[in-house]
Amino acid sequence: MALARVARTRLKISGVALGSNACDKDLFCEGAYTRKSSLPCQENVKECDNFSYITMKKPNQMNFSIRGITSTPHYQFPSANTQRVMEESESEAEAESEHEETKYAGLEATKPGEKPRVVVLGTGWAACRFLKGLDTKIYDVVCISPRNHMVFTPLLASTCVGTLEFRSVVEPVSRIQSSLSTCPNSYFYLASCFKIDTDKHEVHCEAVNNGGLPREPYQFKVAYDKLVIAAGAEPSTFGTKGVKEHAFFLREVYHAQEIRKKLLLNLMLSENPGISEEEKKRLLHCVVVGGGPTGVEFSGELSDFIMRDVHEQYTHVKDCIRVTLIEPNEILSSFDVSLREYARKHLTKVGVCLMSGEVKEVHPKKIVLKDKTEVPYGLLVWSTGVGPSEFVKSLNFPLSPGNRIGVDQWLRVPSVEDVFAIGDCAGFLEHTGRRVLPALAQVAEREGKFLVELFNRIGKQNGGKAFCAKDMPLGEPFVYKHLGSMASVGRYKALVDLRQSKDERGLSLAGFTSWLIWRSAYLTRVISWRNRFYVAVNWATTLVFGRDNSRIG
Repeated sequence: MALARVARTRLKISGVALGSNACDKDLFCEGAYTRKSSLPCQENVKECDNFSYITMKKPNQMNFSIRGITSTPHYQFPSANTQRVMEESESEAEAESEHEETKYAGLEATKPGEKPRVVVLGTGWAACRFLKGLDTKIYDVVCISPRNHMVFTPLLASTCVGTLEFRSVVEPVSRIQSSLSTCPNSYFYLASCFKIDTDKHEVHCEAVNNGGLPREPYQFKVAYDKLVIAAGAEPSTFGTKGVKEHAFFLREVYHAQEIRKKLLLNLMLSENPGISEEEKKRLLHCVVVGGGPTGVEFSGELSDFIMRDVHEQYTHVKDCIRVTLIEPNEILSSFDVSLREYARKHLTKVGVCLMSGEVKEVHPKKIVLKDKTEVPYGLLVWSTGVGPSEFVKSLNFPLSPGNRIGVDQWLRVPSVEDVFAIGDCAGFLEHTGRRVLPALAQVAEREGKFLVELFNRIGKQNGGKAFCAKDMPLGEPFVYKHLGSMASVGRYKALVDLRQSKDERGLSLAGFTSWLIWRSAYLTRVISWRNRFYVAVNWATTLVFGRDNSRIG
């Protein structure tokens, strides 16, 4: 024992540290100190007990040999299995953290003392008229839409041929309602709503992502006190095969941009050497399906573009370009009979071929009618009206005729609390005894105006919070009064029908005077003075210098 104490003292002096897993007796067992890895203490003790004598080495040899035994204790180095478990635990923790972040991202419900929050889905005519008039001293507002602007759709056809610039027909939503960019609790989110939780008063949204966000899809939720659904509608294809793959629609600015690029591309390709006359005629055949106001106005703009600009700037192919308007019934069926006849004669006069028929299927270079007639085309524009979007179809709300969201006389969704619907996505329920209103800009605008007045009134009576307007009187119900219809047919001619309905008598005009009324009315209806200036300048520039035929993009 005395020798052991002496040895331990000399080891401490030499600076050698004993590992916590090593037994003191290991140091004095013959051969034990030459091991490169330590053994459990119990086994070392038994091994040491077998020796009856102790062999001492020189201090430097003892230090060298013991370094193999007294290295960092085993428990400080996790095994491969332990390390794998630790890594999996960390990954699960990170995934759980990310899941929690995804689950709770967004705006929580408003607290007592805060202004009630109105969430608006959409930036169309109805939504923007509502946003424009909302009293932001009473409400915070959150607008959610996949586009950040409103489109002045009556003038959209003019942008396809260069009569107007694209920016002249759009208005940023932040200019319509400035609180979206200036108030601390009001926001605009570039996203699409995919779910409405009416029990929790929340909407679930997915951001428009182009790879710049932390994850894709980037989803979040927004709590509301009042919800206004103004999500619009989608072009109707009636299940016709090939329409979505090969036809162009005319509802958004990017639709007009694609039509313009395709039209100018076909004009330039048709001038290439070696193109047969038959192929030229196909490339330069513009087919419009649908004889409503949009289809007729686009056909009129095309005929204007052809007669004035194509004949001057594309003289090699000017005799090959033509326009065909296909409609199974009467064109402009909502207009007076005399106006419809005037439009038919005028369109025929300016070179538009009117064809009666119903499209069966669409191919890349031709369309096939129900009577098996084949019509080759280079540009196909589909304008047959609108129908409910996939989002509207997914909602568990009562539906009106036409599969729109069913609303009562105050534009409320009666089956749930604090939810309203306006615009093309909404229609009166059958039990109200009212007919479903047409999908027109003036209908949507009038509904937005009515609803914002209702919101401002109940907000002043402390009915803005969730469930607070349940038993509150809402005043007079919504009543729509038609102000008339207008449509341009090209070459400084237009139609003005001021009847309140197609079955009533009223003032009807056609010709140049109507064209002046049409332009004046639309110029005053453009939302901002900035855009009114743009439109007026574009019209004047086109009148003096003609249309620009540059193909950009």
